[in-house]
Amino acid sequence: MIDYDHWGLVFRHISPYMWSSLGCSLAIGLSVAGAAWGIFLTGSSLVGAAVKAPRITTKNLISVIFCEAAAIYGVITAIILQTKVEEVPLGSDGEWPINILKAGYAVFGCGLCVGLSNLVCGICVGVVGSSCALADAQNSALFVKILVIEIFGSALGLFGVIVAIIMSGSAVFK
Repeated sequence: MIDYDHWGLVFRHISPYMWSSLGCSLAIGLSVAGAAWGIFLTGSSLVGAAVKAPRITTKNLISVIFCEAAAIYGVITAIILQTKVEEVPLGSDGEWPINILKAGYAVFGCGLCVGLSNLVCGICVGVVGSSCALADAQNSALFVKILVIEIFGSALGLFGVIVAIIMSGSAVFK
């Protein structure tokens, strides 16, 4: 049988600053991982397809830039979240006030939201960018058509940033 009161004690005694720091770290870490994965996917296909059609290298670099945008979204969000954190002393009973715990959890949730959405965004843009490079090597008329799909994939990361900014409105360390 699970003692849920015990788990509540565990979460109440973990510092909200640890949760907020973990949220900022996840925002940056997962976003950069998604960007790196996407750049790997796009770059390897771009280099391979450029053997057949060297003309594709310069215009298909836009796919790498879209992947890098996912990392930039994570860095911007982590900076926004870090500005929310302020020092608050422990309560007189030696425990964190409930509103400070909620603020720490909110920053953690925002960082997790942005990190996971940008991880998926980077992979999505990488796969579509890879397909764009291969299709452009075969038929240059397909480049703009696939680029539109890549822009929609890149919007996934921006949606995560918007949701995190909305969520961070409830994170008040006072």
